[in-house]
Amino acid sequence: MPHHLIVLPQIAAAIVFCAVPAVAQLDNASDLESRFQADVQPFLKDYCLDCHGTELQEARLNLSGFPTVKSVTEGHQIWETVLDRLVAGEMPPADLTPQPTARQRASIISWIRDVREFEATRNAGDPGPVLVRRLSNSEYNYSIRDLTGVDIRPTQTFPVDPANEAGFDNTGESLSMSPALLKKYLGAARLVVEHLVLKPEGIAFAAHPVVADTDRDKYCVRRIVEFYERQPTDLADYFFAAWKVQHADRKTPGTLHEMAQSAGLSEKYLSQVWQILNVGDATGPIASLQAKWQQLLKNVEDEAGAQMGSRQLSEYIAAVRGKLVPDVERPRVEGIHTGSQPFVLWRNRQRAANRRTFDRSKLLIQDDEAIAGKDVDSIEQTADPDLLVPADETERARYVEAFSLFCSVFPDAFYISERGRDYVDDSSKQDGEKGRLLSAGFHSMMGYFRDDAPLCELILSNEQQHELKMLWKDLDFVASAPMRQYVGFLWFERTDSRFMRGAEFDFARPEDKAALSETMINRLSEVYLQKAIDSGGQGIGLDAVREFFAEINSQIRSVEKSRSEAQQGHIDAVVDFAASAYRRPLTSIEQLDLRAFYQSLRDVDGLDHEEAIQDTIVSVLMSPLFCYRLDLASAADQRRALTDHELASRLSYFLWSSLPDDDLLAAAQSGELHHPEVMVDQAKRMLKDDRIRSLALEFSGNWLDYRRFEEHNAVDRERFPNFTDELREAMFEEPSRFFMDVVQHDESVLQFLNADYTFVNKVLANHYGMSGAFQQQVAAASSNEWVRIDNARQFGRGGLLPMSVFLTKNAPGLRTSPVKRGYWVVRRLLGERIPPPPPNVPELPEDESSLGELTLAQTLAKHRDHKSCAGCHDRFDAIGLAFEGFGPVGERRQLDLGGRPVNTVAVFPGGDEGSGVADLRRYLEQHRQDEFLDNLCRKLLSYSLGRSLILSDDLLIREMRRQLVVNENRFSSLVETIVTSSQFLNKRGRHAHLAQ
Repeated sequence: MPHHLIVLPQIAAAIVFCAVPAVAQLDNASDLESRFQADVQPFLKDYCLDCHGTELQEARLNLSGFPTVKSVTEGHQIWETVLDRLVAGEMPPADLTPQPTARQRASIISWIRDVREFEATRNAGDPGPVLVRRLSNSEYNYSIRDLTGVDIRPTQTFPVDPANEAGFDNTGESLSMSPALLKKYLGAARLVVEHLVLKPEGIAFAAHPVVADTDRDKYCVRRIVEFYERQPTDLADYFFAAWKVQHADRKTPGTLHEMAQSAGLSEKYLSQVWQILNVGDATGPIASLQAKWQQLLKNVEDEAGAQMGSRQLSEYIAAVRGKLVPDVERPRVEGIHTGSQPFVLWRNRQRAANRRTFDRSKLLIQDDEAIAGKDVDSIEQTADPDLLVPADETERARYVEAFSLFCSVFPDAFYISERGRDYVDDSSKQDGEKGRLLSAGFHSMMGYFRDDAPLCELILSNEQQHELKMLWKDLDFVASAPMRQYVGFLWFERTDSRFMRGAEFDFARPEDKAALSETMINRLSEVYLQKAIDSGGQGIGLDAVREFFAEINSQIRSVEKSRSEAQQGHIDAVVDFAASAYRRPLTSIEQLDLRAFYQSLRDVDGLDHEEAIQDTIVSVLMSPLFCYRLDLASAADQRRALTDHELASRLSYFLWSSLPDDDLLAAAQSGELHHPEVMVDQAKRMLKDDRIRSLALEFSGNWLDYRRFEEHNAVDRERFPNFTDELREAMFEEPSRFFMDVVQHDESVLQFLNADYTFVNKVLANHYGMSGAFQQQVAAASSNEWVRIDNARQFGRGGLLPMSVFLTKNAPGLRTSPVKRGYWVVRRLLGERIPPPPPNVPELPEDESSLGELTLAQTLAKHRDHKSCAGCHDRFDAIGLAFEGFGPVGERRQLDLGGRPVNTVAVFPGGDEGSGVADLRRYLEQHRQDEFLDNLCRKLLSYSLGRSLILSDDLLIREMRRQLVVNENRFSSLVETIVTSSQFLNKRGRHAHLAQ
């Protein structure tokens, strides 16, 4: 009989070839069938079906529906549980008579293993039936975050996603769509577009809804103010940088460049400060500044002193500069309110134009005869020495020039970010009016004024100047600032000012949109100006009126033009948005359809441009191409390789629960992503990215069952007042930060069990009694947030086991629960399959103080006297008792709530005796480590593929285990093995023809 070469799919980036005789396969299948009829079915009838048959299903296990080998392979999960229980000697139960012989038991165990091996081998690498599904709530939130750049979390009102058998909510087995949920998705999409901002150059999304004008103001104003606050404008910083350069006796221009770079200062401005400190033959305020500067250089050697001296220099400059600010005349015309826009804006322009100049009239000419024979103190009482200039005209000219240079380099303000009401006589002293960010200072009107010329001229680079210019352009464009300001002007002039109450002004009404037209503004300008003239106005009063109408008309026309020119860019941006949302380039037909949909909204439905853009984006977000994982769909049953863009989605939703980023899409677009080395490189890059937090929350959060702990309310806060919302949040955060650390630093996965470190913030550190160590780490890390605490075992912590989130989650609230805590270890960490408890199990007291004379361990021992309980509880109660040194909220303790000394001594499954978490770690490391690793491999593989595991995955699990050994158990080896596997790189239909 000829032999056929069977090519097994790629496993861990290697293709394995096995020569398997076809007859051998047939013989193997025939042998399994004959053994099933001869050994397995009689065994089931004699020892299993009485308790697990059609009439009675203990532990919800029914073994009556398996008449063939094929039915056994289809129900392999059930038979895996049977195998585990047979190997453990728990099935049939010890009290059953008669018992099967050892040979019978071994025969059944061997048969189940042979069936699994046979099925795994002949279908090795099978991608399995991965169902097309919607995005999970978390995936939708993350995708919207990465699509818009803001964390909107639009699914907060959605129902909780159900989990599959493996405990994850990212599978087609659990993520269905209903009409009610579809309405939720529509609401979510509309919530997203409430954050949409149309800008002169494309689109953006705000962190808050921007539906109302005030919301749009907030978005634009905040960005400008934040830009201002980021700029290095503190003079003391520049003096300190200059001191460091001069003190080191390094005076080259390159040194100034290096200092500016290292200190985060403007090199352009630092050079000017340096020059004014070192200019020769100085007079006036520059000479005084240089004298103070030389004293600083001569007398101060340490940096702390230099910082203090630098601060004093900046205070000196502020004091002198404040005396030289030009006074600005207030325009007046009879009948026009002093707080009217034309007058306020005129004064603002005068102030802004003179930030780097000074009022020469404030200088004091020194009268030598008047001060002759007087001492210095009496001179300072009669005249401000900072403002004195010589009487000699030639010498005085040098002083005036020095004052000009001084004021040019040191403006009275680099920018104005807030302004009080200008019509108040001394608005600078109206502290109650502060906080009106970027306000023009109008009376009862909206309006903004840009005043930042010194910042642009002295500090900002060309690129930064352009950025700031665009931010101010956004304010006009997004918030309709000029239009709303002008409407406010019309309201004000017809009410508070009363200047426009005459019949000649009836055509200009604020409620009339036509009032904003150029024709109407020009008409009002003529009428308004004529009345001002008739009222006796002249000079700067009339100038202010003329400039106002000309400027506001220009601003409104500029915005209208920009909006018209920007429309096509907005449409193009939506097409790009759709490509990001769909995780691949759009086809030409898709692009045309999207543009046609927008145009239909304009032409047929009568929507304006912004409304049409919003609805077009809603259509993108409602498309199955976005909210479904269509990359999982297979048009045919046979297996095929995923395209590079499909791989990009699969990889990004595995590691980030979100969209592919630009780097990943570029690799897909290049057609090289399917190469194993490229996949591995991309996976390694993504594991280092902070978006790996999604894997921490969605994988480890569901695997370890703490994903929803932020909502945990089982703790009695009267008994445990220290369990605050802040502590609960910190408990929730600890395992996520620990998981991210293991992943991003590619540590051994055994650190989950054996690490001697953890991560805490101040609240959690206090709860753990490690506040001293926390403070030391904070000083080292220059942070008062989350820090790593090494040598954590001295505080009873380190690794997952003693984290308070798990101890609290697995406690009823008024007592500890060795049952729940032990069950969590064996179920979540070790992957044991434990059936649900039988009905009518007696409950333990809810309050630990109500146990009477018995300890909790003694109460559990009595509990296990029930035969229906002992079989399972023997597997985890003792493990749970090791945690008795921790109370109901994970606090360390020596007495329980009844005042009894806690006892952490336990005999672990298998006979090892130990005490506390330290011995539990040792027990798990010596006896159960393989179970932990196997469970971690299975969980991560199931999560990555988005389906329950099938028999053909067993070989891949083995390869993952092998790669762990080769790579020192590093987390990255698991990911690399998965993403280069046939299961991950391919897909097939639900009804694919597998090997028979």
